[in-house]
Amino acid sequence: MKKEKQTVKGWFKSGDPWVWVNAAAVSISIIAVVGLLGLIAVKGLSHFWPKPIIQASYQIEGMSQPQLIQGEIVETANVPAQQLIDAGFKVDPAKRFYDRSLIKVGNRDVFGADFAWFLKDGLKAQSTPENLMNLERREWGNFYGELVAIKENGQTVESVESTSADELWQAFQERLDRALNLYDKIHQIEKKDIGRINYKMEKLRLEGRKLELYPPAADELAAKEAELAADRKALDAEYQVLQKELDALYVEIKRDSIDAKVSSSQVTNINLSHIVKATKPNALNVFQKLMLYFENLWDFLTGEPREANTEGGIYPAIFGTVVMVILMSVMVTPFGVIAAVYLREYAPQGRLTQIIRIAVNNLAGVPSIVYGVFGLGFFVYFIGQNIDQVLFEASLPSPTFGTPGLLWASLTLALLTLPVVIVATEEGLARIPRAVREGSLALGATKAETIWRIVLPMASPAMMTGLILAVARAAGEVAPLMLVGVVKLAPSLPVDGNFPFFHLDQKFMHLGFHIYDVGFQSPNVEAARPLVYATALLLVVVIAILNIAAVMIRNRLRERYKALEH
Repeated sequence: MKKEKQTVKGWFKSGDPWVWVNAAAVSISIIAVVGLLGLIAVKGLSHFWPKPIIQASYQIEGMSQPQLIQGEIVETANVPAQQLIDAGFKVDPAKRFYDRSLIKVGNRDVFGADFAWFLKDGLKAQSTPENLMNLERREWGNFYGELVAIKENGQTVESVESTSADELWQAFQERLDRALNLYDKIHQIEKKDIGRINYKMEKLRLEGRKLELYPPAADELAAKEAELAADRKALDAEYQVLQKELDALYVEIKRDSIDAKVSSSQVTNINLSHIVKATKPNALNVFQKLMLYFENLWDFLTGEPREANTEGGIYPAIFGTVVMVILMSVMVTPFGVIAAVYLREYAPQGRLTQIIRIAVNNLAGVPSIVYGVFGLGFFVYFIGQNIDQVLFEASLPSPTFGTPGLLWASLTLALLTLPVVIVATEEGLARIPRAVREGSLALGATKAETIWRIVLPMASPAMMTGLILAVARAAGEVAPLMLVGVVKLAPSLPVDGNFPFFHLDQKFMHLGFHIYDVGFQSPNVEAARPLVYATALLLVVVIAILNIAAVMIRNRLRERYKALEH
């Protein structure tokens, strides 16, 4: 017995149990992370798969006549009978649990809500008719129903009574393609061409305002006013031409419409200008569904949001996140490296330097919302408003840089991640052997040349490590961005064809804030839920891509300067 106790005691003294405990902890962490990412991926990516549209007769106790149901089954839940009784359902309390299905019935303009719960026992005679169509609309969500007729200028040109269902569907697709092409032309004129004219008109207005604030000599003033008037006249003429073209396109796009029958046998008229995509998922084979799946996924990645961000794409949020992180990286890296070089190579290693290092380490633990408040007060209200007073006086009282925007958001996150870069760079500088510095100085190099040509290249992998940590933290931050630049909807990108082409003063969208907005501020929770998963997965992918790019650069630098360490 004593020998056995000594053996167990010796086993604990050897440290083997702690190795197993650490291995178990790491394994559990990896399983948890992989499981979470798997859940997000399944929930998010499955949203884009074309689900079948079911048709069923629904009748439960208390209903005099069965109700025809059409829609997509979203999920099935098991609920207690008492909960259903409290909700007004007439069910048998002896049966403790009932299954109920959440069905996306769509047609919000007809039914008022596009999701509804139905008791599974009441759904009878389920089928998936091939003639049921799914119309993705710009407003009012999806439409489920049957195509009845095609109209042109209010007159029926084809219907189910005069042609076959396949021919009617083909004619509808051709007219829808025409409407989508017209919509693209309208979008081009409104967003690009007329937007360019409005931008130039605003510039002319500011030029006129400058002349009012700082009037030149009378002759020069008259000449400049005449020049501005001529420019306005030319822009007005160009605008009138575009407006006439736009009016003609609006007439053309409103020409075609369809009559469609919903599950309640009500026939509703839908203009083709309101439709984004039309499919018959029940009539598709596996290959066609796979093609449609990737098309839906691509539309999500490259499209603009619609319907309070619960539909459409998230390209503006992707673009805003990536641009903000790149700007933050460009800003934080030089300041962090300079601060680390000073603390390690130039500052006297005394009590004051130790206090500064402690302060830097403590800054890394400050809550991010505090940085947001500081960025709003210092960058926006102090620096931004002073910039407006000096450089954009003609625009006042409308602020240019004295309002939250992309520049201030990037600077705020650069300040937030600065301690991470400083600490990582300092650690890299500390690992460089003293003999390397002394050898460079012995060969006649100055201290600055030694740091620039020898020390910094050898410490570049550590600098990249700091940048990787900074990107990982900054890309997922939301709280400070709510104060210094991010907004719910900003479909106009901060990059366009108008000088100076890159508009740092504009507000922008961000994936992290988009997740918060869709998940917690959406008026349509059920429609927003899958988009929360999809956007969260995309945010993880974006952060991973940025980190992988930084890791690859770090590894190349490490291999390049490896020989200097020996």
